[in-house]
Amino acid sequence: MSEMHRQGDVLFTRIAELPEGLTQRKSQVIVEGEATGHHHSLVAGRVLEDAQGYLFLEVLQATQVVHQEHHPISLEPGCYRVTRQREYLAPDIDRMVLD
Repeated sequence: MSEMHRQGDVLFTRIAELPEGLTQRKSQVIVEGEATGHHHSLVAGRVLEDAQGYLFLEVLQATQVVHQEHHPISLEPGCYRVTRQREYLAPDIDRMVLD
């Protein structure tokens, strides 16, 4: 079974290795809230993105993901894929959940 962690509408799934061709974001913000200005941020490590906008984390030492309205979650060293929760409104209509 995969190691998974959830914080609000964001899921972190541990993966064996990072995909090729990722670029590092300039900030530690993983996902910004659309309405409140709150954000999910990685305390230590790298936030990476592929050409399609999919996010990944590289954690070199035990760290946390923090958010102003959620309890911090701890991540052990490793690589993680970041998934935003989606809500389905109708068979052909879906959108990101707004945190």
